[in-house]
Amino acid sequence: MKHSKILLGLLILGVVYACATNPFTGKKTMAFVGNDQLFPSAFAQYNQVKSESKVITGTSDAEMITRVGQRIAAAAERWLVANGHHSYLDDYQWEYTLIQDDQVNAWCMPGGKIAFYTGILPIAANETGVAAIMGHEVVHALANHGQQRMSAAYLQQGLAVAGNVALANDQQALGIFNQSFGVVSNVAGMLPFSRSHETEADKVGLIIMAIAGYNPDEAAELWKRMKANSGSSSTPEFLSTHPSNDSRIETLEALAPKAKEEAAKFGTTSFRPIN
Repeated sequence: MKHSKILLGLLILGVVYACATNPFTGKKTMAFVGNDQLFPSAFAQYNQVKSESKVITGTSDAEMITRVGQRIAAAAERWLVANGHHSYLDDYQWEYTLIQDDQVNAWCMPGGKIAFYTGILPIAANETGVAAIMGHEVVHALANHGQQRMSAAYLQQGLAVAGNVALANDQQALGIFNQSFGVVSNVAGMLPFSRSHETEADKVGLIIMAIAGYNPDEAAELWKRMKANSGSSSTPEFLSTHPSNDSRIETLEALAPKAKEEAAKFGTTSFRPIN
């Protein structure tokens, strides 16, 4: 029991001291892995994905992905500078890649490495739809969501070890703990944690795309198309890392006017035509 208390105390100290401030919320977040370690690893993984994929270059779609990405990155930098985070992007290395793949997917690595799969383009439907996706994915990187998820996973593992040490002399209790810990910690902790990241990326992504000159009203329309594409295969929200499609659409529709108001502060009062 003494050892378990020491281990738990060390975990708590780790959480207290290994924190970073999220520039978009002002809240302290777990940061057990620094960008000096995280970014090089992410860049290496990105290069590996590119080397193993069919990368499309020189087409109108590839040029659009780069154009939208650059506009979103510039808008994010304007927002960060305006809010006092002048050097926040110093270590970011923006890169935009279109990959030939039927997956309905796009992602942004920590440090600004972005990939779009051709399978998502029909659902994006237009450049503004691409901007909605791009804004969402870029915010994942800007808000250090990857760093937070890695840190949460380390904490989850540490708590599992602490539980096993504490219950080492009670085999029945240890068995029950090990059977239930993974499910409970995921459903009550890790999954809501991931859903909160998705919601944050939706909310801030709306603002970033609006500052970049793309109509934030299109984000909800994008997710209506996503919903139609997913059909009846949607996972119940409480068992998912993402909010439900309906929750997402409702949130985006409610926040679009606020995104327009924020964009107006940066001089963006009209938006590019949706085509």
